[in-house]
Amino acid sequence: MEYSSIDNRQLLQQIAEGDEKAFTELFRRHRAKLYDYLFAVTKSREIAEELLLDVFMKIWFGRELAPQIQHVDAFLQKVAHNKAINFLTTAARRKHLQQLVAYELARVVDNTIEDRLAEKEYQQLLHEALGQLTPQKRLIFTMSRSQGLSHEEIARELQLSRQTVKNHMTEALKTIREFLLAQKGEDGLLLLLVALLQ
Repeated sequence: MEYSSIDNRQLLQQIAEGDEKAFTELFRRHRAKLYDYLFAVTKSREIAEELLLDVFMKIWFGRELAPQIQHVDAFLQKVAHNKAINFLTTAARRKHLQQLVAYELARVVDNTIEDRLAEKEYQQLLHEALGQLTPQKRLIFTMSRSQGLSHEEIARELQLSRQTVKNHMTEALKTIREFLLAQKGEDGLLLLLVALLQ
């Protein structure tokens, strides 16, 4: 199925049935707009990314209700708004403890040693997941995610058909997803989203 050509209602139905490719397509369509909104509200790239992942994890874990969503843009915007308001409300409650607020905000934005270790562990897992790919699939995945090249640009550079590049990307994502799920269970889906955000 060509997911980029189906409308949001069909995507939601597929997601309700546990289709991770449909979920990834929904994420691809809406992430930029939601991230821009969350960044404008929180003024922090790290917090905006964290809240963005929370928005989409809410969709995935409640996927059986997805077909009931009438207007996807409005729904996602509302969830993102609520996440941002919850974050700001929590921060505002601590304002009477100025030192604690300063410490907490610095911890969130700059990351503690513990946060950096967790991030290092995740990056190591993603590196190991990439190691499961054939050299060509790994190259294509890297060109897409790290260099931001389109399927057409990759096909031109590697002298492959666009369909071949697309097939390799689909298989690469499947291999990475299966590896991460095997290593981290449901957290593996979160790691996959992190990989897609890179």
